[in-house]
Amino acid sequence: MPDSQIGSNTHETGPATAGPVFVLGSASPARLRVLRAAGVEPVVRVSDVDEDALLEQLPPATPADAVVAELARAKAEAVAALPEIAGAAENGETVVVIGCDSMLHLDDRLLGKPHTPERALAQWAEMRGRNADLLTGHHLIRLDPDGGSTSATGTSSTTIHFTDADDDVVARYVDSGEPLQVAGAFTLDGLGGWLVERIEGDPSSVIGIGLPLVQRLLTEVGLSVTDFWRH
Repeated sequence: MPDSQIGSNTHETGPATAGPVFVLGSASPARLRVLRAAGVEPVVRVSDVDEDALLEQLPPATPADAVVAELARAKAEAVAALPEIAGAAENGETVVVIGCDSMLHLDDRLLGKPHTPERALAQWAEMRGRNADLLTGHHLIRLDPDGGSTSATGTSSTTIHFTDADDDVVARYVDSGEPLQVAGAFTLDGLGGWLVERIEGDPSSVIGIGLPLVQRLLTEVGLSVTDFWRH
């Protein structure tokens, strides 16, 4: 098979490939780091999905795991529909697109990115000293040269036990800016790791993309994770 025909601009593109193309439909540097550390060099393309608008359209009784799965599906489908991505499949490449979305499930509420220091402080006032479930929805789409497509969906759940951090530590953490643009107002692989006592489940899914789940979804669409290893 020829080298990938999906663009060649900046960080948004992985290296040329002689096998299936893996497309990460996310701007998250953390998700990209997880995949690279696991031997996958993805093409990165970002969807223009309006998450807030989509959330408003979902029925109020939608289960938490279905909410993040639906957001992931919308992102994956938006990226798969990009002319560059769809065109690569039409021109002879097998393309896999994955979309992900993470939210923290606490007290029957879903907490996303706080965006502001005030909201981050309010979330941490509820979170510290307690445990909550970090849910990450995954939606994977396989596009084939014959025009066919196959998809698979799943949600990973990891229980996070937070330390009972004091006010000064929480304030310093929020002042760092790190928790403002991440689901649940914390990271596992950054400063937020100091505020996590332990987890029960898959660490990679907490960072944003669950490797065990991705492997299962690839199997469901007839592929192996080894098809994408760069070495």
